[in-house]
Amino acid sequence: MGGGGAVKLIGGKSSFFCARVEWALKLKGVKYEYVEEDVKNKSPLLLKLNPVHKKIPVLVVHGDKPIAESLVILEYIDEAWKENPLLPQDPAQKAVARFWAKFNDEKCVLGAWNACLAEGEKKAAAIESAKESLAFLEKQIEGKPFFGGENIGFLDLVIGWLPLWLGVMEECGEMKLMDAEEFPFLHAWAHNFVRIPPIQECSPPKEELVAYFRPSLSYVRSLAANNQ
Repeated sequence: MGGGGAVKLIGGKSSFFCARVEWALKLKGVKYEYVEEDVKNKSPLLLKLNPVHKKIPVLVVHGDKPIAESLVILEYIDEAWKENPLLPQDPAQKAVARFWAKFNDEKCVLGAWNACLAEGEKKAAAIESAKESLAFLEKQIEGKPFFGGENIGFLDLVIGWLPLWLGVMEECGEMKLMDAEEFPFLHAWAHNFVRIPPIQECSPPKEELVAYFRPSLSYVRSLAANNQ
């Protein structure tokens, strides 16, 4: 059945929020047009399609209907294209997946970024806080090949930033958050996740991400220093 009509994704290759949407489209076998957006010089198209947040990703379906926010987009994709379901069918399990997706975006992503950004005496505390959040994910993946169980699912796509983007943050922030000895189950999951063909196909080279993140990190640090 599908979403009907042409599908277009407005995104950016440096964004894991966009990557999770591309991964879902690939896993579902959905044909789509990809439009690269320059987030530093936002296009009139993006401002028209997402006037509220002015952010990527935006999925355009039925020719002209925009859907914003990556978690919302993932759920739309799962409902519109029934093949290879991403979310559990059981309402309770579905609610749990949504909870951990929200936790990932609000705690794990922000925690890792804050640790990357932190300098001096604040660095150690920020790293410890980020690790505490990752420890919850470690417990969730213990004993399973994927967060979705035996097959890749919604939560795997949401947490899929860890294998590549966290490594970039670690390199740029000169730190280590996800050590293999401390987080063995997350490391085993990451090993499985990045070897899935659609994930490999839509993941940018690490060196390109590092080249993008370094100046962004320096810019944000300079803004923080000027505001002190």
